Amino acid sequence: MLQNHVVIALVIFVLTYAAIISEKINRTVVALFGAVLMIILQVLPQKEAFGIVDFNTIGLLVGMMIIVIILKKTGVFQYIAIRTAKASKGEPWKIFLMFSIITAVASALLDNVTTILLIAPVTLVITDTLKLKPFPFLFAEIFAANIGGTATLIGDPPNIMIGGATGLGFMDFLFNLAPAAIIVFIVTTFIMKLMFKKSFIVTEENKKKVLMFDEHKTIKDKNLLIKSLIVLGITILGFILHQALHLESATVALFGAVTLMLISKSDPDEILMEIEWSTVFFFIGLFILVGALEAVGVIRMLAEKLVNLTAGNMMITSMLILWMSAIISAFVDNIPFVATMIPLINNMQAISGMDVTPLWWALALGACLGGNGTIVGASANVIAAGMLEKRGMKIGFIEYMKLAFPLMLVSIIISTIYIIIFYV
Repeated sequence: MLQNHVVIALVIFVLTYAAIISEKINRTVVALFGAVLMIILQVLPQKEAFGIVDFNTIGLLVGMMIIVIILKKTGVFQYIAIRTAKASKGEPWKIFLMFSIITAVASALLDNVTTILLIAPVTLVITDTLKLKPFPFLFAEIFAANIGGTATLIGDPPNIMIGGATGLGFMDFLFNLAPAAIIVFIVTTFIMKLMFKKSFIVTEENKKKVLMFDEHKTIKDKNLLIKSLIVLGITILGFILHQALHLESATVALFGAVTLMLISKSDPDEILMEIEWSTVFFFIGLFILVGALEAVGVIRMLAEKLVNLTAGNMMITSMLILWMSAIISAFVDNIPFVATMIPLINNMQAISGMDVTPLWWALALGACLGGNGTIVGASANVIAAGMLEKRGMKIGFIEYMKLAFPLMLVSIIISTIYIIIFYV
């Protein structure tokens, strides 16, 4: 009977992942369909399946989404972007650099998809005014968003999932991943400056046009802005202290979200309508799919094979996970891949008894930075490409990959050196 369950679980899992990768059917629908099939075909009882869902990850996602939904209504991101462009005196390289820094920091504190949605439209207005091609600026912002998201627990979904599964806190991620992210950001931005230096030529007349923008017009609700920034500050402080306070990160995020809804007197129906429920239910489906493989012993078997293959050598294992994560995440969604790797690494620890903490950092770096490699590697990339396409500037898969993949490999080489020096 167990053998039948193993076969059923594997067939459902492989077909579901193939459908997700093909992008022919909505990924959320596919993941939920696969998860429900696992229950109907009795691979997992319903009670056990629902128990597998990591509600710490779900709660953290929903909480941060609510805070960002309310915060973006204030116009603060547009204000910061225009203020920065004016402070740069319309100099393209300075704008390029400052917008990249803003994108990286915002992605670390919010999330990379939201950051691109808010920063990219302002970037297009600035580049239009300066009569510059927008692609180099958006290209840099895509990289900055994914690099910034790597640095913290809340910046990128793979980190949220790893934190939820391991109990590693906000400061663990910040302390272990932020230094690598900063180095990668500096090196890749410098290379981009050399790549795009011919794109930074602008007339003095167009520079003056940027100085005429009025950033104050972008602030739509000053009272809401003050309330939102206070709550966001308290929430980030809560993330920093959550382990000392013995609180889960989801509790901190949901406290911030509900508090902001309460004091802003926002319409809850309106706010809840804007939550990316498709992403939330995609996570739920993945948790059940991977949990089914774990329940029938497939994940443990793969972990045993990986331990035997690497002979329990931490350096070989961490390098294998880092590079495999990066290459796979460049071409397919990193969320399902990370969902599969988390129980695999946990099982490796149970089998070999080794401290697998370096493997979590290798997985996070590979999955988050690998997304920069192609136009489909991360949601931020797809969104930015869509914005350019609407303006008649379609970016081809190969065209983007020629520029991005070598840069992504540079970031993984830096990550390799970083992990060897500090963890292996």
